[in-house]
Amino acid sequence: MSGPYDAIVVGAGIVGAACALECTKAGMHIAVVERDAVGSGATAAGMGHIVVMDDSDAQFALTSYSQSLWNELSDQLPPNVEYVRSGTIWVAADDEEMAEVQRKLDFYSVRGILAEVLDSQSLAEAEPNLRRPLAGGLRVTADAVMYPPCAAGYLLQQAKQHDPDLDLVMGQALHAREGQVVLDNGKVLESEILINATGAVAPALTPGIAVRKRKGHLVITDRYPGFLRHQLVELGYLKSAHSTSADSVAFNVQPRSTGQLLIGSSRQFDAEDSGVDREIVAAMLDRASLYMRSISSLSALRVWSGFRAATPDKLPLIGPTEDTSLFLATGHEGLGITTSLATARLLVDHLLGRPSAIPLDPYLPCRLAQESTMAHTMEASRA
Repeated sequence: MSGPYDAIVVGAGIVGAACALECTKAGMHIAVVERDAVGSGATAAGMGHIVVMDDSDAQFALTSYSQSLWNELSDQLPPNVEYVRSGTIWVAADDEEMAEVQRKLDFYSVRGILAEVLDSQSLAEAEPNLRRPLAGGLRVTADAVMYPPCAAGYLLQQAKQHDPDLDLVMGQALHAREGQVVLDNGKVLESEILINATGAVAPALTPGIAVRKRKGHLVITDRYPGFLRHQLVELGYLKSAHSTSADSVAFNVQPRSTGQLLIGSSRQFDAEDSGVDREIVAAMLDRASLYMRSISSLSALRVWSGFRAATPDKLPLIGPTEDTSLFLATGHEGLGITTSLATARLLVDHLLGRPSAIPLDPYLPCRLAQESTMAHTMEASRA
């Protein structure tokens, strides 16, 4: 059976796959539109870090809620998802960053997140390949890592279990509005609910939304079992992540269950070329070598890049638009893997009028339109 559909999800990355699963769990008959392969795009280019973040209360609420949903699902995930609760160590290079460790600890502790401060010696014992001395760090034990493309595939398979007639429609959506999705092959799909989950290319389907491409690179090494135990992120990463314009690199390395290391990360705005930027990659690896000197001696197997979907306030766009048929699930930037399950749950809660575990308001797309309108009003009043 094909349509009529209760919902059409455009995009089969991890956010779209999560939306598909939540819709089908609610009894909806759906179609999923994907131009490439399931779990491609930003999902295939991401690190797969399931992490609780503290940039804002809204970011914390979404990441911690979603992590709890991943924890509930973790026992059911197949081996190819490689879900491992490795924990995260936020690495502090100096006393200033140790002050940030204490701030993060206070923030997490009040909100029930288990974390512990590591002094210089404890950090060296936890990760012997880090350079010495470093000031210390903060270990957050519940954070996990996984392989995102296979996770997206699993979520979509589960959606198919709930809706055996789910249609996976291959093709590029040219537009999605007023209850219709038009594909590049001329096919037209119809539903009263359209979900734009196309990540960094979401503005092509929904012009005017506050989503901007942000390019990133990753490097994966050969197998070095035991070289790394935790996901390591320099606290300087937070400074580069907060930049809204400048290119930046930061030390961010992940242990894979295969024994490989996934090395990041870089951030570039306004870089349209999807090819590897060798200068950025060199800077990224130089940064990693400042923290783990022996990392420069490891063999790299592959380097690749992808585009994150960034918003001005670093929160995703989840919910309705001015077009009553069109809903957004995009703008997650580097947290789409973490927040995919919560995004889907919140969106379907909204669609069905169900109570939600956390408020949807901070993520509603209209918030940025309102901010833009206020800014224009203030400029006009000053003129």
